[in-house]
Amino acid sequence: MDEKTEELRDLFVEVTDEETVTERQEEGPGSLTDADEAAVADRIAAVVATMRERYDFVTDLDDDALATVVRGFYDGANDAAIAETVDETPEDVFRARTDLHLLDDEDTEFPFDLADLRDARVDAEDPDTAALADTLDADPEAVERALLVADAQKAIRRVSGRFQSEFEDAIPDAALSIRLTDTAQESGLDEAAEDIETDTKF
Repeated sequence: MDEKTEELRDLFVEVTDEETVTERQEEGPGSLTDADEAAVADRIAAVVATMRERYDFVTDLDDDALATVVRGFYDGANDAAIAETVDETPEDVFRARTDLHLLDDEDTEFPFDLADLRDARVDAEDPDTAALADTLDADPEAVERALLVADAQKAIRRVSGRFQSEFEDAIPDAALSIRLTDTAQESGLDEAAEDIETDTKF
């Protein structure tokens, strides 16, 4: 530091009563929250779009509503709460979740075993809901709901839970609030070998 610079420094310290001439930043580091949220939303939207291209969805919800269902599911909200958010019925949300491969324990609880439903479906000459309900001595609405769950389980097995994993990778801390369980993802090993699809993309 030359003499002139030293004089200027001393003058600055005397006038400002500061120990350094480095200018302070008035604003702290910017938050990444907004950017991160946008990235999460984009990733979820991409997974939903991929699934819509691959499957014939039973739901009429659009992609934005389906993304909201995904977020609500991983936030631990029930179908009724999610339904209010997307202005649909809880049944609509349930059907959307089966399209999205998002099942929890409660979805597999029926007064009959899902394995018995699958067997009855294979054995029935006319495997419509009413016929299956008669075979299982069950309520047709319960059978219709169980059929959606069974189909979702089969689809999940065929891709080895690929889309569930992609949702969980996209959502921060999804593993901490995950509702998917061994029961909901029961593999049905007797048919898994023929259903599994290996994803060889790197």
